[in-house]
Amino acid sequence: MDNIARIIDANLNRAKEGLRVCEEVSRFILEDKILTAQLKRVRHKISSLGAAFYPVDKLLGRRKVATDAGRLNSSGELKRRCCGDIFRANLQRVKESLRVLEEFGKLKSRRAALDFKRARYKVYEIEECSFKKISSLSC
Repeated sequence: MDNIARIIDANLNRAKEGLRVCEEVSRFILEDKILTAQLKRVRHKISSLGAAFYPVDKLLGRRKVATDAGRLNSSGELKRRCCGDIFRANLQRVKESLRVLEEFGKLKSRRAALDFKRARYKVYEIEECSFKKISSLSC
């Protein structure tokens, strides 16, 4: 279960970090209060779900940052031309992380899996609604 806890921990962090980056683009570049609030709500929801299903002390105790095999792999992350690229890449990261949380949530409980699935579909809705705004950012 230690390795599964590491997967959960990494993906909870990845999802929240990605949402925070998108939130910053929405807040400071697009200056869109509604989109910013939507992103913030989803980020807080993921935090709540994580705390409900996976106590933080159990996750932190399983971390192995110094020996993480993926820690230095950043080849694709350095290819950003504009803020739209940053937003899209981070939203994609969020969707992928939520899918991982959904799948591994099935090992915890049906409710965990379904809650993470709902969060993933909320991100799909946000992506659809924000597409034109993000596409308008010049590269």
